[in-house]
Parts: sequence; C-alpha cells; structure tokens
Amino acid sequence: MVLGWGRAILMQLAHPLVAAGVGAHSGFDAGALAYVQRMRSTIGAMLSLTFGTESEVRETAGRINAIHRRVHGRLDCAVGGYPAGTPYDATDPALLTWVHCTLIDSQLRTYALFVGPLAPDEEDRYCAEAAQIGPLFGVAAGDLPDTKGRLDGYLERMQREDRLAVGEGARRLAGALLAPPGRRWVAPALWLGRLTTVGLLPAFIRDAYGFPWRARDARRLRSAAAVLRAARRVTPPALREWPAARKARSRHGVPSGAPAAGPPAE
Repeated sequence: MVLGWGRAILMQLAHPLVAAGVGAHSGFDAGALAYVQRMRSTIGAMLSLTFGTESEVRETAGRINAIHRRVHGRLDCAVGGYPAGTPYDATDPALLTWVHCTLIDSQLRTYALFVGPLAPDEEDRYCAEAAQIGPLFGVAAGDLPDTKGRLDGYLERMQREDRLAVGEGARRLAGALLAPPGRRWVAPALWLGRLTTVGLLPAFIRDAYGFPWRARDARRLRSAAAVLRAARRVTPPALREWPAARKARSRHGVPSGAPAAGPPAE
C-alpha cells in the first residue's frame, strides 16, 4: 500500500482538474510534516474502508465527503484540453471515479510486483469489492469498474479521449511527493518509493512528467522487488501486515496470510 501510494497520486494529478484541487486546497507541498500527515491520512482512510466495520467505513466516508465539499474552484490557466476557468469540484462523480481507479490499479500492480500475481478471478473480486463503496461517495452503483477488464478499459479510454494532461502545477506537486523535505533521513525508503512510483507509471504519463526511465532503472526495480518478495516469505505476519489487516482477519476468521477483502495491506 505504501509503495503504491505515490504512483496512484501521480496518476491522479495527471488529470488537470484533480491537480488543481490538490494544489489549491491540500497543502500537499507545505513541508515534511504536512507530507507525512497526508500520507498517513490517505493510507489510514484506505485501510479503514478496506478492513473496517460497517460503522467505521461510514464514518471514514463521512469525513472524506466533508473534505470534498470544501474543494471546488476553477482552473487558473489552460492545461491540455481544459481551458482556463474550467470549474472543478471534488464531489464530481467523474473525478471521484478517476481517483478510485488510479488507487485500485496501483494496488493491483504493486501487489503483483512485490508479493505475486493474482489470478484473474481474484483481480475481478478485488475490483468488485472495491466498487461497492461508490454510493458512499456519491458515485452511482454500477458506475465504478467491477472487473479488471472494465478497469483496464476505463483507463484506456481516459488516455484515448485526451482527458489527461500534466501541467506545471502537477509537476510541482510531483516534485514535492518524490523529494519531500527532510528526505536525507529516510533516503533508502525514498529511493525505493521513487523507483516504484516512476517505474510503474504508464509510459505516456511518465513522459509527460519528464521522468527519465532507463533499462538500468527497470533492472533495479526488478531486483528490489525480488529481494522484498524473498524477505516477505520469511517475515512473520505480525511484522509483515498492518494491524488493521490482522484485526480484520481475526474478526472474520480468515487464516493469517490469506487475502482479506482483496490484496492484504502490507
């Protein structure tokens, strides 16, 4: 989940209206503390929505909706096919669908790389279970992709219909994400995070941000993933999994190591 977070955020920012909302309302690049708080808040919300009880899920959705209702405005300048003055609103179901799909796609790709590939029916189950939260955020039931095929088709349409464009605001936010203040203290983790984030981006989005990606970078990512996969096999669940995942397994009687609500949050 942590390693997939950056990739999902940069994909979200490739939508000019999402980037405008993040840049104007989130304090995303306001310093090291804001960076850590945002990551903890985002990952905490994802864990609650995935593993929480029904009341915890509704409480988390309520908090997110309250934040979204305050996020609206207009583009300051033209970006891609969006002219200056184009309105954005964080409660827009179309934007919520894009954010949701980038998260689900990033989770599946990161899980496949660092844990192992899922069977097609497992991927479909993960998408279907994740899609159930749509109505909690104002997205009509059935509008979120509920299979891997529908997810892939949606992402392809977003590219084909030129709904994505990386502007200067998105590039500035990407710089804050990949090189946060105080980074010298956590240099190894940031190196792996940047390598994963950039390496798993679709090529056209990576190029739009201006990130270089060479054959040696791809080899490094494959090597790092192999090391983590090997380490995971010998690491006990108490150290390998988030507490929320272990609580969910215990609550539902799921054996340790088995997926709960899709890929486990590791």
